[in-house]
Amino acid sequence: MSLDVSPELLDTAARGQVTDAEFVDCVRASLPYAWTVISSVVADLELSEGELADHEIPPPSEAERGQLLRALASDAIRGGLERHFDVKLAFQNCHRVAAFRPSAVGGAVWQEFVSARGQLLNQSPELRDC
Repeated sequence: MSLDVSPELLDTAARGQVTDAEFVDCVRASLPYAWTVISSVVADLELSEGELADHEIPPPSEAERGQLLRALASDAIRGGLERHFDVKLAFQNCHRVAAFRPSAVGGAVWQEFVSARGQLLNQSPELRDC
């Protein structure tokens, strides 16, 4: 299961739309490692003048890796996080998370990160099983 959904939030969802704030609170509580990684990348981006900030440290366990995978593989979760933080997220190798300024999407730095070439250049034998 990806998220720990309270009975109250599940009831709200059954009755209609859930707000982004309610959804993001559920994500924050359910996926604390993913939340920490993504919020720290966003904080690094806010402190920089660059187009992206990224996190390249492999998670300490498979449980934390699973949180990143669930957060970034789900369109709903990724979209909620992107709207909440006002960034575009990108992901490589089951652990490399990047946050881009919206204005950078489509530009050279973005294209390089999300390209097949960028993915291939970011490979190493120790990451084969990630």
